[in-house]
Amino acid sequence: MTVSLDPAVDESPRNPATPLPRLIAVMLSSNVGALIALLTPLQLLLTLQTTRIAGDGAAAAFGVITGVGALFALVANPLAGRISDRTAARFGRRRTWILTGAIGGALAVFALGFTTEIWQVVIVWSITQTLFNFQQAATSALLADQVPPLRRGTVSGFIGLAAALGPLLGIAAVSAITDPLVQWGVIAVVSVVLGLLAVALLRDPQHVPAQGQAGLGLVELLKSFWLNPRKHPAFGWAWLVRFLITCAYASGTYNAFYLMDRFGIAPEAVGGAVLLLSLISVGLLAVTSVVAGPISDRLRRQKPFVVAAGVLAAGSLVLLALAPSLEIVYLAVGVLGVGTGLFFSIDSALCVRVLPSAENAGKDFAIINMANTIPQSFVPFIAPFLLAVGGFTALYVTLALFGILGALAVLRIPEIGWEGDSRWAQITRAVSPARVPVP
Repeated sequence: MTVSLDPAVDESPRNPATPLPRLIAVMLSSNVGALIALLTPLQLLLTLQTTRIAGDGAAAAFGVITGVGALFALVANPLAGRISDRTAARFGRRRTWILTGAIGGALAVFALGFTTEIWQVVIVWSITQTLFNFQQAATSALLADQVPPLRRGTVSGFIGLAAALGPLLGIAAVSAITDPLVQWGVIAVVSVVLGLLAVALLRDPQHVPAQGQAGLGLVELLKSFWLNPRKHPAFGWAWLVRFLITCAYASGTYNAFYLMDRFGIAPEAVGGAVLLLSLISVGLLAVTSVVAGPISDRLRRQKPFVVAAGVLAAGSLVLLALAPSLEIVYLAVGVLGVGTGLFFSIDSALCVRVLPSAENAGKDFAIINMANTIPQSFVPFIAPFLLAVGGFTALYVTLALFGILGALAVLRIPEIGWEGDSRWAQITRAVSPARVPVP
């Protein structure tokens, strides 16, 4: 007998307090604000800042800065999820940390403009990563808290749109500005305004802790970083899929160095070139993510979209590795944009479907988000070795292999409606059978 389960039976959000259109605006605004502050530096401003400070040693310094910052983000996101789950403030358990992260993170971003040594950049960037990860963890949990299961693909599409708009708006805002301090100030102001807008729109009822719930001691906080994949196999595979495919997409942080190294673009002109690449990628990402999410909801299929995303990422990276001209680079970045749109429009909905617990959605989703964060440290860690061995060709081909492995790994996760089938990894959250077809 094959048991087919319908996730909509079990997964209705407990507090759908915010109307869906308004909730989409909240998640889009909060995510765009945080990503402007995080991705604009990663794709442009940190490259320029390290070049001003370290000169010829900028590439190595950039790896240290982003690697250490990613480690702080890795720690902060699960802790933020756990703390957010347990916050009982009248202001709301998610709103409290969206507000805290947005204001604190914006101040840290502005402080980056005053750094004059690499060690200062490392410290301030780590603080920036920590604070915005609190904001992102609280925002991500809203997908499980308040979005109906059969609309999660649609909302995930707008999350993908945020991933597109963040760096595009950020780079567009600073590309015409020559004063570094003003560049950092603009990013800070835009990010905090969008965070405050999200807080103003969100309805977030006060959380009442379950009776007898343990306090947040050291042991509870340490549990924020681990969920046994043997006990929760579908969750484990979803984590691995996100990690592998995100490694492939992490190539974008090297766009500025790639253009300067491969095509000899001067540092003072690379901002405009990076902006053009972002426009190509983001335009296709935005269209793909907004279209693919509703299609996934209608078809009730997720895996084909993620498989396509991994394959397209691999193909685009091979094109970049072999690109003889900027025209091929534009083509490759366009393909990468389509793949990124497919992935981000579907992956969040897929991950929510395999969460082990509704009560700990913030913590569990934050563990999933570690698969976003670790590549920010892992890729800069392996990049210097790969660049030394075979330049950007070796780097991009290696990351293409990660994309293919991610596409294969998603095949282990059950499709919507087949969560009880023993042919795939099991989802361990309790669900109710919707239909039991007899063979």
